[in-house]
Amino acid sequence: MKKVIEIEGMHCMGCVKRVENALHEFEGAEVIVDLEGGKATVESANEIADAALKEAVEDLGFDVTAIHE
Repeated sequence: MKKVIEIEGMHCMGCVKRVENALHEFEGAEVIVDLEGGKATVESANEIADAALKEAVEDLGFDVTAIHE
C-alpha cells in the first residue's frame, strides 16, 4: 500500500518531524515528508485506513486536503 497525503500548514523541519513521528506510529509504515511539496508519502505492507491517516495528521493541527494512491 502506498498513499500520498496532501497537507497544509507545515512551515518548518519541526513540522516535518512531527508528521513523520505521527505516521511512524502505524506498524510497518515507511514515511517520507516533503515540506516544499506539502505532502507525506506512506508505504506499508499493511493497509491503513485513510481516516486513520487523516486523524493522525490533523491531530497535530495540520489540514489534510487529500489522500490518494
